Amino acid sequence: MQILLGNNIDRIEWSRLVQNSSTGTWFQTPEAYEFFASMPELFMPFVIGIANDPAGAQTHLRAICAGYVTVEKNPVKQFFTRRAIIIGGPVLANDAADEEVETLMSAVRNHLQSQAIYIETRNFNDYSAWKGVFAKAGFEYQPHLNFHVDCTDKEAMWERLSDNRKRQVRHTMSEGVNELMNEGVSEQDVREWYQVLEHLYRTKVKTPLWPVEFFIEAHRQGVGRYMLVRHEGKIIGGSMTVADEKAVYEWFECGLNAQYKDQYPSVCATYAGMRYAAENGIARYDMMGAGEPGVPYGVRDFKAEFGGKKVEHGRFLYVAKPCLYKIGIAGVKLLKIL
Repeated sequence: MQILLGNNIDRIEWSRLVQNSSTGTWFQTPEAYEFFASMPELFMPFVIGIANDPAGAQTHLRAICAGYVTVEKNPVKQFFTRRAIIIGGPVLANDAADEEVETLMSAVRNHLQSQAIYIETRNFNDYSAWKGVFAKAGFEYQPHLNFHVDCTDKEAMWERLSDNRKRQVRHTMSEGVNELMNEGVSEQDVREWYQVLEHLYRTKVKTPLWPVEFFIEAHRQGVGRYMLVRHEGKIIGGSMTVADEKAVYEWFECGLNAQYKDQYPSVCATYAGMRYAAENGIARYDMMGAGEPGVPYGVRDFKAEFGGKKVEHGRFLYVAKPCLYKIGIAGVKLLKIL
């Protein structure tokens, strides 16, 4: 078994594995890796792969893990906040052996433990068959919920909406609400939408948000697909999604819901993304997280009414610097209180 890093990984093999694996997502593709690499002021991307052929033979990837370590301009802040994030979870061959998975995650741990306070996989697919293997490699399972919306049949997708959501979607049609799909979105529209998103993070979410340049770059590179909601000439909400052949992923979503109660901007944005998936032959709309089981969470209640299947694929966590990790957890809690 070979451990491969960075440029030693064949891009064609990499893409093939992501496409064919049941655990493959857009976030693990070479395109996602290059997107994060294009912003070195925000990210230090990494990719680690496992191949089953000896050196010199044709390489066949069996597993791959791509992600980024966060970057802060302030060296003190960087010291206390650096973290390695693996969105979507690692990509494993469907018949991956336990030894291959353990080798991959041990390599991830060894490669990153000096660079990050902790390493976290945010899983969008089912890793239950390998949960014990992750534990052997030092990664603890953390329960976390999500919703997957089946978009294979547009009419059936509509019928699965709650009565409340159906009423809200119908109501917006009479309220002069316009949807700006990706092709009609300008850079200025993205900047205006970001103001809504930034306000949400500052007042409610209270966790770090990337600067507007991240979202502008996603727009320029065609990585982010924007579903924006406009009313009387003003952007009042919307979402930024990314997509592959398997799913549309709702990466960011926001709306001025209190100020525009009759326009339901967040409902419009999410349903627009679901409709895009259904109309383009994409089977799933992935809501990218719904909080911890048993912990009250308004966002989960909001997402539950779109007819998706609630799943618990969880996260895997390895803490490399326990003291700094505890300080960080306490800091986030304090920020939310303040």
